[in-house]
Amino acid sequence: MDSSFTSTQKAELPAWLRQDMRSNHAGETGAVYIYRGILSVSRDEQVRTFAREHLTTEENHLELISNELPVCHHSIFLPLWKLAGFLTGAIPSLFGSNAVYATIDAVETFVGEHYLEQIDRLQAEASFPELRALLEKCRNDEIDHRDEARDAKSTGSRPFLTGWCWLVKKGSKSAVILARWR
Repeated sequence: MDSSFTSTQKAELPAWLRQDMRSNHAGETGAVYIYRGILSVSRDEQVRTFAREHLTTEENHLELISNELPVCHHSIFLPLWKLAGFLTGAIPSLFGSNAVYATIDAVETFVGEHYLEQIDRLQAEASFPELRALLEKCRNDEIDHRDEARDAKSTGSRPFLTGWCWLVKKGSKSAVILARWR
């Protein structure tokens, strides 16, 4: 773990930030399970290497976020986020590498935007600079994952894959809303 991002926040997080951190924790939990889902189904060695490398990054993100959010503030829906993440990785793995990469592109595009909203607000309020730096690190890693997936997938997609990626983005947005709530 990168020790420069360990918990240094002693002040109570404002409600909006606590809700966002809960959604971040839920999202990083889901991300870990996306890659576990891919690894449980895919036999494509290139996809498996991609998933193993990204799983390590997501496990690190989950640890970093966990250090900033007391267990009492974790989402009560963590079992749902684990299942949803696993299925989000396993299902496209049944359809091949292009489906996996398109799914990761869709997820990471959403996550990059989600983190950027929080980073921008923390910047505007000039508050919690260490937490902002942590979120920037996580966002940069997620953007790298998105770009790697984009580079690996073939151009053009079938209507089913386009629909699946739309569903993944809508599901991610809904998950954030639910995780922020509890």
